[in-house]
Amino acid sequence: MEKLSIIKIGGNIIEDETSLNEFLQLFSNLEGKKILVHGGGKKATQISAKLGIEAKMNNGRRITDAETLEVITMVYGGLVNKNMVAKLQALNTNAIGLTGADINSIKSDKRPVKEIDYGFVGDVKKVNHVAIDKLMKADFTPVFCAITHDGNGQLLNTNADTITSTIAVGMSKIYETSIYYCFELNGVLSDFNDKKSVIKIINSEIYQQLLEDKIIVDGMLPKLENCFDALKNGVHQVKMGNTTMLTKENELYTTITL
Repeated sequence: MEKLSIIKIGGNIIEDETSLNEFLQLFSNLEGKKILVHGGGKKATQISAKLGIEAKMNNGRRITDAETLEVITMVYGGLVNKNMVAKLQALNTNAIGLTGADINSIKSDKRPVKEIDYGFVGDVKKVNHVAIDKLMKADFTPVFCAITHDGNGQLLNTNADTITSTIAVGMSKIYETSIYYCFELNGVLSDFNDKKSVIKIINSEIYQQLLEDKIIVDGMLPKLENCFDALKNGVHQVKMGNTTMLTKENELYTTITL
């Protein structure tokens, strides 16, 4: 089975021009088939503030009203995505920027209202792995932003980590897929104040222990849930760490396995 790398980058890398350029160079150097997924939440919050639109959050998740959706579409699908695509072209990577609406690649349902109305937020239902593969077979490198659609003309703001894992699960029908979650830390840390305290391997048992010891909390919880879901559904491996884990030299990162 041919290998496919799916790389997701966090907002802190996107925000810092130097970090972003270094990452895109590493991404371009990666051999074989690859897909890039990005968010852009911090940039969306900045642009919202300039437009006088207040960013509304609940437990770290953005509430997306109609106005906010307009900003997110402009920022994720336009500003952030096209800048990245242009930079990748300069590095001889023939990238194509996409939302989930393009080539009907990722369909979502609008999140149902329970205690909180998240507005125009999507929960991924279907990844069109055949359509995405057509682009890859034509030697294009897809760059997905964190926007999907419902199939009825409505765009939806969607968690970029979830998009990454669901694309990986869909593509694992054709490829041996690996996910790389790149952020500013070296991996999952046992002590947040010690940046070198990387937990090198997390399996299901270790994960339960880390939950009990309250080492994995807050934003890392949905991230790791996504990882285990992906592994249970056909993804080959998941790695988490800083962008240098895309090189052969770096051995300091976290590998998630079942």
